[in-house]
Amino acid sequence: MDTMTNALSGLGLWIALVGACLGTYFCRAIGVFLSKSINQDSEIFRWLAAVTYAMVAALTVRLIVMPLGLMSTVPLWIRILVCALAIGVMVSKPTKRLVPALLTGTLLIVGYGVIR
Repeated sequence: MDTMTNALSGLGLWIALVGACLGTYFCRAIGVFLSKSINQDSEIFRWLAAVTYAMVAALTVRLIVMPLGLMSTVPLWIRILVCALAIGVMVSKPTKRLVPALLTGTLLIVGYGVIR
């Protein structure tokens, strides 16, 4: 334990910070350098976008169907109803509707918590 404390104090902390910065900015510099030769409409980027959207959708469904903590005390039908209403608000006019949709969902869940 003393070794870790000594490594994270003084010069060791600065070396770790500089190493992390160099690693991060080196990867970013390579990305900027290679960005001109990358075709965003290629099959690999379309596949990556599909996988990303699928992961976000799966995590969202998991949070709704199998939540942890306080959200698990809310009945499933109420969680699904709140999500449907928030999606309805967003779909009603897609431009400039993300914040009202999030506010709808938040207020409905908080309202359920207050009433309960």
